[in-house]
Amino acid sequence: MGYLELDVAMTDEQRAVNDMAKRFAMEVLRPIGIKLDKLADPADVIAKDSPLWEIFKKQRELDLHKAAIPKEFGGLAGERDPLTGALIAEQLGYGDAGLAISLGVCNFPFRFAAMSPEPELQQLARDYCEDDKAEMIGCWALTEPEHGSDWILAGQPGLDNPKCGPSLKAVLKGDEYIINGQKAAWVSNGTIATHAVLHVGIDASRGMAGTGIAIVPLDLPGITKGKPLDKIGQRPLNQGELYFEEVRLPKAYMFIGNPDMGTYMIQNILTGANGGMGALFVGLAQAAFDEALTYAKERMQGGVPIFEHKNIKLKLFDMFVSIEAARAYVRRMWAYNATNMPGSLHHAIAAKVLSTETAFKVTSEAISIFGGNGLSKEYPIEKMFRDARASMIEDGENSALALKAASFL
Repeated sequence: MGYLELDVAMTDEQRAVNDMAKRFAMEVLRPIGIKLDKLADPADVIAKDSPLWEIFKKQRELDLHKAAIPKEFGGLAGERDPLTGALIAEQLGYGDAGLAISLGVCNFPFRFAAMSPEPELQQLARDYCEDDKAEMIGCWALTEPEHGSDWILAGQPGLDNPKCGPSLKAVLKGDEYIINGQKAAWVSNGTIATHAVLHVGIDASRGMAGTGIAIVPLDLPGITKGKPLDKIGQRPLNQGELYFEEVRLPKAYMFIGNPDMGTYMIQNILTGANGGMGALFVGLAQAAFDEALTYAKERMQGGVPIFEHKNIKLKLFDMFVSIEAARAYVRRMWAYNATNMPGSLHHAIAAKVLSTETAFKVTSEAISIFGGNGLSKEYPIEKMFRDARASMIEDGENSALALKAASFL
């Protein structure tokens, strides 16, 4: 069944960009994602001869890496309407959710560098936009072994307690910050990144309210990387630890050195990240539905395609309704947040929670429709199920996010 696009006001340009993203998703992300998922050792995913690098290079060829960088630095921010971003995210999630997250995080340090008044950081943004060899890759270094949801809930009552403060700390000495500590294995692009958006503690007396944000080149002395994380879902998405030992960072690279602004910026980042997750996992849910529908019309039982059995037909329609509801909400949220900065965090969280739980429900139901074949790696549905389950934890475990969002009601 061809997907019927209900946004009747879509322009020819939007449709063209959507089609381009769909081709990239199906011709590049989907097949390479399946190959990478089957590799037993996550170190092989990032090996020099891995097809992973084709994805980053193709992203650059299509200028998809420029989407969030302002025009004056060579980017495309503001050149496209808000809906286009949601369309691209949906399609990339349709192709491979883990790889879509990797591509999405890739620009983080450089989009923030473009916001800085420091010429050296602004040049990083320009260099990134001109990087057609995919030599510059970003990561978002937030969670720590002892602090995951603490970061998500920053700003909530009680988290200004010094006992809740970050483990990774930056101390200003003269014109440099000295950084010590560790980021957890869940840093997306962690072991392949060249630059990081690094969340740090700068005022230990204020707990999670005493934080800052630095843009850090990861080739500085004192920085080491852990091994790639081995996990059940989103295996093509590289994740791994970062270690900092007496790292000397020029003061100019501390993007946010004011603790009050640090907490505020975390909320802004979470708004964008959760909105993006919402769109990506609408795409994954749609992909699982399409696989299940195709299979149901081909698989014969009782002399007819299983689609003709009422229980299967009703199951598919319920999946369809859930996806359409999530898609409509995500696009509405996306359009509002893109034109009303800094956007609504609790609406973005609602989009992430709704879409990821929809994706998990739909992929689970799809496995039931496939029956035993749904458990086989011969079909992509079991991978989609594992990828969907991971989404309910990353960028904030859904229950912790819900508590955060509820405080705004």
